[in-house]
Amino acid sequence: MKEYKTSQIRNVALISHNGAGKTTFVERALFNTGATTRMGNVQNGTAVMDFEEEEMARNSSVAAAIAPIEWRDHKLNILDTPGFADFIGEVNAALRVVEGALVLVEAVAGVEVGTELVWHAAEQQNLPRVIVINKMDRDNVRAQRALNSVRDNLKGNFVPLQLPIGEGPSFKGVVDLLSMEARLGDKDERSPIPPDMVEAAEAAHMAVIEAAAEGDDALMEKYFEEDTLPDEDIVRGLKLAMQQGLCVPVLYSAPQAGIAVVPVLNAIMRLFPAPDEVGPFTAVAANGDTVEHPVSDSSPLAAFVFKTREDPYGKMSYLRVYGGVVESDSRVWDANADSEVRVGSLQLLRGKEQIPIPRLHAGDIGAVVKLGETGTNDTLCDRGRKLKLEAIQQPPPIAQVAIHPVSQSDVAKLSQSLNRLVSEDLTLHWHTEQATHETILAGMGNTHLEIAVKKAQQKFGVNMTTSVPLIPYRETITRTAQAEYTHKKQTGGAGQYARVFLRVESLDDDAGFEFASEIFGGSISAPFVAATEKGCRQALDAGPIAGYPVVGVKAIVYDGKEHPVDSKEIAFQTAGREGFKKAMMEAGPIMLEPIYMVTITVPSDNMGDIMGDLNTRRARVLGMDQDGTKSIVRAEVPLAEMQAYSADLRSMTQGRGVFSMVFQNYGRVPSHMQEKIAAEARARREEHNTH
Repeated sequence: MKEYKTSQIRNVALISHNGAGKTTFVERALFNTGATTRMGNVQNGTAVMDFEEEEMARNSSVAAAIAPIEWRDHKLNILDTPGFADFIGEVNAALRVVEGALVLVEAVAGVEVGTELVWHAAEQQNLPRVIVINKMDRDNVRAQRALNSVRDNLKGNFVPLQLPIGEGPSFKGVVDLLSMEARLGDKDERSPIPPDMVEAAEAAHMAVIEAAAEGDDALMEKYFEEDTLPDEDIVRGLKLAMQQGLCVPVLYSAPQAGIAVVPVLNAIMRLFPAPDEVGPFTAVAANGDTVEHPVSDSSPLAAFVFKTREDPYGKMSYLRVYGGVVESDSRVWDANADSEVRVGSLQLLRGKEQIPIPRLHAGDIGAVVKLGETGTNDTLCDRGRKLKLEAIQQPPPIAQVAIHPVSQSDVAKLSQSLNRLVSEDLTLHWHTEQATHETILAGMGNTHLEIAVKKAQQKFGVNMTTSVPLIPYRETITRTAQAEYTHKKQTGGAGQYARVFLRVESLDDDAGFEFASEIFGGSISAPFVAATEKGCRQALDAGPIAGYPVVGVKAIVYDGKEHPVDSKEIAFQTAGREGFKKAMMEAGPIMLEPIYMVTITVPSDNMGDIMGDLNTRRARVLGMDQDGTKSIVRAEVPLAEMQAYSADLRSMTQGRGVFSMVFQNYGRVPSHMQEKIAAEARARREEHNTH
């Protein structure tokens, strides 16, 4: 593939709900431009862009893939993203490195929940967008109904740049409202507008000119004077209007049949800005100052790693160059790791196919294998001019599973393979939960987690089973109490002796543990006071109710007794531990549970069901908002009530509801539930001990 300058590059993300035909569109574009010799098919697993094992098995994308398409002396870097909501992380990463988004809407289904999700994500990045009403050749297609669905559900000024000729199986092509001619069939033949469409086309053509004129004051004046605008002015005006968010062009296509795909490629090339047309990029310099540089080969080097793909042989880092030129076989500086990195052979990726290239210019996207410790969100720069680009913002996880390695060899490989999963996908997180001793993997939904576990097996050879995680409860006290404990042990020779008087006081529920001594006059000497504290701290791991960690307690040793011969540190440790447990039992012990701040967005019709359901989940509703046809509820809900919420919300709203949750604090478990939780915990411990 030849080298392209910054002005010849277009970076565009394809985004949509699952099944709107993004991957098929890319397959058709690759085939039409001669990059592939046969058209790949998503359903039979031959799509160039769906090359991960899971994608072939599911017939749908689970990761973003890149297709560089050479078109009329331009290079279109098309990023094909997954449509399933669980993989919004891949969409966010793709949107971070492009200058525009092509939003595909399935012609029969119209705007779906995933369409709204990705639309909102593109809106947050202020990206110019084009809507493509796709799969126009399906049965039951009504073009006007699809367009109405776009206007009713998404925010924007939607301006058709085409009129469809026929719909459903009789879809033949489109009327191009810029050149005012028909484009027919899979060969994109030009012909006059059908006579019965001339009037509608002229009216729609005027709407396009008006939208273009709004993009620029000078064009507006010219339009008022001449009542029309030449072709190149319309394109320039539309481009400016799109960048200001004033209009969103609408196109139609049927990529499986190859109809009206060429006009979409033309629109990508003509309407989306080149990387150097969107203003400078912003970075943070070594001294902490924010600096701006033009997207240009002559700017200081700044290449952003926006995605990492792990495979058994190593990792592939996906780069977007903002400033300077990255050369194959060069040395650069990783600003995040603050170390030198060797760039081996640079590649352009077409699905999994790698095309070696000598260099990547500013604005271009490529990949490199084995970049040392460099990870996603790192910036590669010159050692003499360190620059850091802003990281991709990802949402917090909303679902989790407990991971159990199957065999001893899996235990050994577990943490390394989880680290690799998390470095590849920043919406995955893992940790070991101290309260339950479980390894927890958290992500964006059940499908997301299921695929991550399969990936660990297929790519890294680690077998694991999953279960619903135990809730990490805590234990604390509600009042002050005291206890005395004497530890005596006489064996032959020297014995053990320690006597301590302890008082426990309640701190805030979210405080840790504090220890103090009120010993005056040396009834216990300093080393034994320290040993008593150590004993108290040992008791924090397992509280007296159900064996969960203890928080929010202050222990004070205020008296005691030691023996000149038999007292040892181990004796005071034991006395401290047992005395603390005894005092806690007297201090009104209670259990605490994690509470999450949950934000739920649903169509307004579903509001009643959602509120009724929240009441059964012990939720405390904090507020409600209206956003267009959507209702947004914010509530504090115990984690114990949210474990299957993903699936429940989906069924209550036919998949149209979305939610996010963030840990808030620990709250008190209602007393009627405490005994049941404690009994279950004791039963688990007994079962564990008998194994």
